[in-house]
Amino acid sequence: MSQCCINPSILSADFVNLEAELKRISNADAVHVDVMDNHFVPNLILGLPVVQRIQAVSPVPLDAHLMISDADRWAPAYAEAGVASVTFHAEAAIAPVKLARELRARGAKAGMALRPATAVEPYLDMLPELDMLLIMTVEPGFGGQSFLDITLPKIRRARAAIEGSGLKVALQVDGGITEDTILRAAEAGANVFVAGSAVYGHDDPAQAIDRLRAAGTRALAGGGPAA
Repeated sequence: MSQCCINPSILSADFVNLEAELKRISNADAVHVDVMDNHFVPNLILGLPVVQRIQAVSPVPLDAHLMISDADRWAPAYAEAGVASVTFHAEAAIAPVKLARELRARGAKAGMALRPATAVEPYLDMLPELDMLLIMTVEPGFGGQSFLDITLPKIRRARAAIEGSGLKVALQVDGGITEDTILRAAEAGANVFVAGSAVYGHDDPAQAIDRLRAAGTRALAGGGPAA
């Protein structure tokens, strides 16, 4: 399994001081940038021009999570802008295979997200087209929600399918990740973790990242919590 990666979500950051907030997570593997359109989810935040400015000042690559309708139309522009990884929702894409290929053709890693109630099985044949599969562990659209343990079996099935395929597809989880829940998610097979309040709610976000990474790494290696 791939190494444990921590991608802090700037949804929990101080937007008035966003450049400074990005510098506080320079030890992260990527910064998770949520884009919401008030259609696919009941919230409105960010957009392509803001994401481009974030990219210009971020010390780490951008992991864009597009919680938007009509992903087939809008997602390629984020790849063209140079975003390292672009994740669209399967529920918002008409032609997900074509879209994933377009993202890759424009130089971005292609990710696909599934809401908690969306089954993973109909999309397993798409694994060769993806660099990352995102299992939402909360309902998309708002930060600060509690981790949904009902998603753990789906994470396990996704991990089994990835391992069975022999492909190097990252398995990301997003929502309610803490030092406690990262253990359960990692044991289920996730290896990329989006954390918002667990990072930016800490006095020292960089230290919080290190602690989350250490906990996730132990769980991925089959170890328990630190003594």
